[in-house]
Amino acid sequence: MRRRQRTYGAVAEINIANLVDVVLVLLIIFMISAPLLQSGIEINLPKTKTAAIEKETQGVVITIDSLGGVFVNDRWASPGDLEEVVERAMEDESTSSVFIRGDSAVPYGTAIEVIGRLKGMGIHSIGLVTAHKEAGRRGR
Repeated sequence: MRRRQRTYGAVAEINIANLVDVVLVLLIIFMISAPLLQSGIEINLPKTKTAAIEKETQGVVITIDSLGGVFVNDRWASPGDLEEVVERAMEDESTSSVFIRGDSAVPYGTAIEVIGRLKGMGIHSIGLVTAHKEAGRRGR
């Protein structure tokens, strides 16, 4: 008996099944983890019927949470160092605008104290951030 010699040739097909599996797994991982990457301080903004801002403006964001904690660009600032932290953040962002986001449960005095301290620093461009109030029906 004579043995046959096997010859191997190049395969011209591309098997993409494994590639598709990996891409789908990565897609699912990114879809699940993307909402978790959004960090920030949970606050309940007061709702008003205000006109929308026409252009996107840059500035330092000061957040006052429901417990009265003050955060500058999502970083906690001690009450004694507020001016120093705000000034450093304004220099980093090269801006002269400040936006205040306050929880609706924040006492009026706390918000006014922060605004007064900002005015004492010579900041005159202060904006108050609110949520848009949807127009409701008047009928019953």
